[in-house]
Amino acid sequence: MIEDHRPEGKAYENGKALASPGEASPVVVPGSTWYALYVRVNHEKKVALQLSQKAIPHFLPLTERWSSRKDRRTRIHVPLFPGYIFIHTCLDYATHVEIVKIPGTVYILRNTEGPVPIPDHQIHSLRTILEQVKNLTVHPYLKEGQWVRVVRGPLEGCVGILVRRNPKKGKLVVSVDVIRRSVSIELDMEDVSPVDPP
Repeated sequence: MIEDHRPEGKAYENGKALASPGEASPVVVPGSTWYALYVRVNHEKKVALQLSQKAIPHFLPLTERWSSRKDRRTRIHVPLFPGYIFIHTCLDYATHVEIVKIPGTVYILRNTEGPVPIPDHQIHSLRTILEQVKNLTVHPYLKEGQWVRVVRGPLEGCVGILVRRNPKKGKLVVSVDVIRRSVSIELDMEDVSPVDPP
């Protein structure tokens, strides 16, 4: 088993901790798009290692949790979205075959038209939040609500759905539509402004 002793709240891309949102951006290859790769649960890190060895840009968001061992409790890093890794590639036939042949990989999320691309803003917002927020909550998938953009503070530029808690505080939910997963953070209502849905 691979031991992972990385700092809390960090996200990882290509096996390296991302120090800031600017460093999180992969080298943009014309035609590259984000996709969700569905993998066997508890194989996320192994698949990510294989993707690194094949030089396929990817993003595996991790969060820190207490382990459930009987003999002792320790903090461990686990995937934020179990069973999913995000890949950033030009998904031609050869690349598709190379990815799905990796042990532990199940499939690339698709619909009747083929693999479903993930909008860049969803991955960017997720990365930014992982870099800035330590207490992150995985939230049930939400589609309804008001779209907002954070206008100041360390999360400036993040776009998501606002779920209002009370007049002064709100909860920003950033969703990755393809895998139907979301994360949420608390923020001041003065720090967001409404935007049109992306």
